[in-house]
Amino acid sequence: MKVLHICRQFSPSVGGLEDSLLNLARSQRQDMGIDAQVLTLDTVFGRPGRLPHRDMVDGIPVIRIPWRGSTRYPLAPQVLRHIGTFDLLHVHAIDFFFDFLAWTWPFHRKTMIASTHGGFFHTGALRRIKEIWFRTITPISVRAYKRIVACSYSDADLFRTVAAGRLQTIENGINQTRFRDAASRTPGRTILAFGRFAVHKRLRLLFQLVALLRRENPEWKLIVAGQDSNLTVADLRQQAQACGITDALRIVSGPSDAALRDLMGEAAFFGCLSAHEGFGLAAVEAMSAGLIPILSNITPFARLMQQGAAGVMIDPDNLAPGAREVEAMAASLPDTADALRARNMEVASHYDWDSVAQEYVRLYQQVLGQAGPRPVMATVGAE
Repeated sequence: MKVLHICRQFSPSVGGLEDSLLNLARSQRQDMGIDAQVLTLDTVFGRPGRLPHRDMVDGIPVIRIPWRGSTRYPLAPQVLRHIGTFDLLHVHAIDFFFDFLAWTWPFHRKTMIASTHGGFFHTGALRRIKEIWFRTITPISVRAYKRIVACSYSDADLFRTVAAGRLQTIENGINQTRFRDAASRTPGRTILAFGRFAVHKRLRLLFQLVALLRRENPEWKLIVAGQDSNLTVADLRQQAQACGITDALRIVSGPSDAALRDLMGEAAFFGCLSAHEGFGLAAVEAMSAGLIPILSNITPFARLMQQGAAGVMIDPDNLAPGAREVEAMAASLPDTADALRARNMEVASHYDWDSVAQEYVRLYQQVLGQAGPRPVMATVGAE
């Protein structure tokens, strides 16, 4: 079976979607006999230069194509030149590729599924336009896909109204060996945040939380590790200065996995006060390391807590109660650290890429045995 995974950003770009796709495609190629390949754009957003048209990433063949327009909705019609030999197209995220391949389905007639990865509501920018698009254009595009796979239960709630009858939930997984048991063995007051430097991650809120914590105990420190996105290191330093935590902050740009694992070894806590997450990959990875999560009260994080995660949920509109709870948990660590570590690692162990990849293969086999979807153009105005 030949499967082409299609996404706008892939390695060497760093992020939750990119990491999820890398693990999925690698598992399918190495363990399940699937000829999984990736098609993506030929640049990493925010970095100069173009990447090779053909490449190999962890044994996965990668095709990169040019694009134009905005990074919010990059136009890349050359995708049609590269899909002919594949049995199934697996589109990741709701963007140009999702719409374009749907509207051109009467011409290429490929079997397609799509994974949501949070849709396109990661930021509040252009939210009104996004909402209109989601209610009008997206339901039409959905009709070209055999399945819309929600990567989290919050995504399932979001897509239920536009993908009725085609929606299936398969939560993402994590690489269980990547950061397992890496957290500090010495109870302390260091928080690690890692991932893209993006507006929707609300790092400024985390800086404000650390400022509150330091009023109670000046030992609190914060490490922020990741890669520039729509925020830069300079932006973060400016925000930290405004919050008065410059002396307590260390920023590590572009860490390798080995370097990130070492940073986990300095921390007892993981912090993410994101406004939106499709799945919350970094939080699950942090828990697999044994870190105690400090999380915003959004649906994916609430689900982790419901599954038994040991941590603190923060109300972004009222940080002070959460800060008191975090300080109380830190004060208890000499007695509770081992139990909290084991508890969080156990919850994280339920998210395994091998089982996720097997679910996708079963889905591929199922949809390839079905008749084709209704052509998109023929359904406009039909309902």
